[in-house]
Parts: sequence; C-alpha cells; structure tokens
Amino acid sequence: MTDDRACEAIVIGASAGAFEALSVLLPALPAGYALPVLIVVHMRADTQSVLADLFDAKCAIAVREAEDKAMIAGGTAYFAPPDYHLLVEKDRSLALSNEEPVFFSRPSIDVLFESAADAYGPGLTGIILTGANQDGAKGLRAVVEAGGRAIVQTPASASAAAMPQAAIAQCPQAQVMTLDDIAAHLKNLGRKIRS
Repeated sequence: MTDDRACEAIVIGASAGAFEALSVLLPALPAGYALPVLIVVHMRADTQSVLADLFDAKCAIAVREAEDKAMIAGGTAYFAPPDYHLLVEKDRSLALSNEEPVFFSRPSIDVLFESAADAYGPGLTGIILTGANQDGAKGLRAVVEAGGRAIVQTPASASAAAMPQAAIAQCPQAQVMTLDDIAAHLKNLGRKIRS
C-alpha cells in the first residue's frame, strides 16, 4: 500500500521503557531531517527533565524541551516539560498548559495528539510506543479521524505492552511495527518531503 499524503509533523507518545525505545528512533534521524518531532514521555511532576539534553548529545537533529509560544521548526525534536501538557496551536506554535492530568499524567499523550491532529490534519503521523496505561489511544484515534497516519510499536517488543495494545484496540487500522521498522519509516518520511 502506498501513501502519497505529505507528512508535515510527527508526534510520539511513550511511558515505561520510553528512553530505550526513543534511543532507537531519534538517533536514526539524519542531519537535515525535514520534519518536526513532538514527544510526550510520562514522568513524575517533581522530576527535572534531562531527556532533551541526553538526546541532543546523541542525535543529528536538534533536540530541545518545548517552550510556550515557540514556533515549530523542522529538523527539531521537542520534549514536553515535566508537569505541563504540550499542545500545538493552529498557527503551528507550541503551547504549554497546566490543566488537569489525563490518566494521571501531565504531560498527556492524548492532549498532544488531539491538538496536533487539529493543527496538521492529514499531514500528521502519530506514533505510540511502550507504556503501561492507555494514554495515547484516544489521541491516536483523533489523528486517524483527522486523516493522519497511525503507527504503534509491536506490543511484544515493548517494555510495557498496555499502551500499544490500547492504541491498537482504538485504531485497528494502525501500522504495527518494530522499533527498527519505525526508525526506517521515519527516515523515509523525511526523505519524501525533501524530494
């Protein structure tokens, strides 16, 4: 099956086992990668996030913590900061919110995916990785309903299978892939936009 829709942005949600999973995906993206990548990883509110710094040191693309009102740039991965929901505005800028947690999580994967689906519509690719609850399943369905693509990590390959399983239950049409296959797919999406 070929998919000719142009991808404009990628959103990724992960929880338990996120660091290991993202360590396969993000360093695989080459310098000059055209697409922005927005990421929610569940973490405790009282933790200092070092994810952006850790990944920036080992990735060819820029990696930073999301800042309120910043315009989204291609070739950059944005991590939601601890204790803030990350949203995408219609003008493709970032917004941070301290509204109520979703599934006991702030940042919430659903909140990011639903707002990004509103902003990007069919230009969005949503990816659910390893995790131990069902956050992200509803958001991934919103991506599909807006015309975007849905990808889920193979539950058997996930550190925690609950989140991928919930996403597949909500989005049976999602492509289910191993981390290596997702990394190859993301590289290909970035190539398509440049050609």
